[in-house]
Amino acid sequence: MEIEAELYRQNPWWENKFKETSYPREKYTSQILKNLKTKEIILITGLRRIGKTTLIMQTIKRLIENKIKPEDIFFIRIDSFNLLEFSIHQLIEEYRRIHKKASSDFFYLFLDEVSTRDNFEQELKSIYDNENIKAICSSSIATLMRDKKASLTGRTKTIEVMPLDFQEFLEFKEAKISKSDSAKLESYFRDYLKIGGVPYYVLTEDKSYLNELVESIIYKDIIAYHKITAEKTIKELFVLLCQRVGKPMSYNKIAEILKISVDSAKRYVGYFEKAYLFYVVDRYSKSLNERITSPKKIYIGDVGIKNCITGFKDLGASYENLVFLKIKDKNPEYYLENSSEIDFITKDELIEAKYNSGLDEKQKKAFKSVNIKNKIIVNGYSFFV
Repeated sequence: MEIEAELYRQNPWWENKFKETSYPREKYTSQILKNLKTKEIILITGLRRIGKTTLIMQTIKRLIENKIKPEDIFFIRIDSFNLLEFSIHQLIEEYRRIHKKASSDFFYLFLDEVSTRDNFEQELKSIYDNENIKAICSSSIATLMRDKKASLTGRTKTIEVMPLDFQEFLEFKEAKISKSDSAKLESYFRDYLKIGGVPYYVLTEDKSYLNELVESIIYKDIIAYHKITAEKTIKELFVLLCQRVGKPMSYNKIAEILKISVDSAKRYVGYFEKAYLFYVVDRYSKSLNERITSPKKIYIGDVGIKNCITGFKDLGASYENLVFLKIKDKNPEYYLENSSEIDFITKDELIEAKYNSGLDEKQKKAFKSVNIKNKIIVNGYSFFV
């Protein structure tokens, strides 16, 4: 009966007790809803506390509004203490018992923080291959499928949830602004540059929340998940990467500063990437060898986190970081030729981010020399509205 009570607690719509009143993030819920008709497992990923569970609840609300029966929706918070001793399949059987479901009956299965279970890949593969279930999962870790036999390749659709964009930031702040009101927009954009896009922090501006979030990511998603003993090194690396946002940095230099091996430096930075805390950008080059050996540029998953650690300074780096987050899906690289650097180059765009400044002479020459379709100098808030 304890497990049944816990499942009812986690699924209040079964008893018509469900209320969902959070700010909608339509660009993600529409993606989720669009993919509900396919067989693929939907993986909702992104930084811890970026709003993945809220998006699941918003999706459930939409399903109920679309006349899906509440008992055909099953949500499990996988890391819930009361459910740790049960496998996903055991929980599914308990759900079927509660609602008198046949094994062939279709339902929607939402699994929150699924990667906290050691054998989740095998269970998801079995659900995909053998069950008439649509599975939607969330995870704060970009998991590599560890067991080749349980590989989910070709069975998943991944949706990465990013921090609030500027438009969403304005909605969360309930800012009523016309596009012609440039002074007000500029003021809010400066707030955005400082606060970033972690939803709860945008609403509260409670620095202790952001500090606790960073601790949670470092301990749960990096140190505990990857069984690391060098706790002090991981914390030092985190601060170092915050300080180096937007600046080229080699793994050799990281290794030298932290007094660790180059392999360890690469591995640890990779762990931060898998937790969506940092992104690594390569230098653009037609030579694979040059791309591999050149210094990388580091960007953080949320500028508010960086500012919490380094203080609200180096606005140029924070601005460049916001531009990166906006164009991340275009797989940007940085351009460096004859010691002249341009921030980003994509398949058909050359982009330089300048916050209240302009190109120097060397950059102007580099800008002219690159043969590419679009050349953009981004300055101020207009790129984000």
